[in-house]
Amino acid sequence: MLPQEIIRSKRDGHKLSTQEIASFIEGVTAGAVSDGQVGAFAMAVFFNGMSRDEAVALTLAMRDSGDVLDWSDLPGPVTDKHSTGGVGDNVSLLVAPIVAACGAYVPMISGRGLGHTGGTLDKMDAIPGYVSQPDVAGFRKAVLEAGCAIIGQTADLAPADRRLYAIRDVTGTVESVPLITASILSKKLAAGLQSLVLDVKVGNGAFMEKSRDATTLANSLVEVANGAGLKTSALVTGMNEPLASAAGNAVEVQNAVDFLTGRVRDRRLEDVTLALAADMLQSAGLVSSNQDGMRRAAET
Repeated sequence: MLPQEIIRSKRDGHKLSTQEIASFIEGVTAGAVSDGQVGAFAMAVFFNGMSRDEAVALTLAMRDSGDVLDWSDLPGPVTDKHSTGGVGDNVSLLVAPIVAACGAYVPMISGRGLGHTGGTLDKMDAIPGYVSQPDVAGFRKAVLEAGCAIIGQTADLAPADRRLYAIRDVTGTVESVPLITASILSKKLAAGLQSLVLDVKVGNGAFMEKSRDATTLANSLVEVANGAGLKTSALVTGMNEPLASAAGNAVEVQNAVDFLTGRVRDRRLEDVTLALAADMLQSAGLVSSNQDGMRRAAET
């Protein structure tokens, strides 16, 4: 199938087949599809959207563009959390070790910032000597020994997403719900998770400024993830002001250290962190209720 035919079909509002989507993503991965064609595809999806089945097919095709990790040898549940991004949002640096301390394993594959929001990977790169893109063996070793690890996409994990992610950022297609959905979930599915909790931000510091739009994105993520076989739930949380009392990669890392050591804990940041940790523990089967999860996370 020619890339231009697939682009034209989506441009004209037609539903793409699983085979068409898989063919296009294969071309993206192999380099047979140009940056211009990737940008045109992204813009066609931006204006015409995708059905749930199309979004599932896109997510799975992007997942299968590289390796898929297997954690079946770990002696505990494998779970993760993802935020759609905001200002002063360093929750990932907090919730990963908290949930790991409660008995789960958290292999977190994160992305860089899009637009004005800071990415978790950018924060990790602010730590001198931290290797944010290790090989898979190093990633597995860290997760096994520490219970959690936060890394960026390696060359072998969802490579199609890495390319599409970069092109979205410079083509004005960041806010496309199907593309956000497939980008987030392809990485999470490639990580070999058993469950996932999503933090969809809403407000003037988020991509989704209106509650209606944030709910639409949350529903898309949950429906597509579960359609792809990953147990997933979502919270919609406010982003009309910075979540932490710090905004900037290095200072947000220091803020996270202060939080985890008990030196300083911003109230809003603590509330969101514990709510997400509780959902993660419940979805992983480590607690029987959200209330038990909140209590256990707070005691950790």
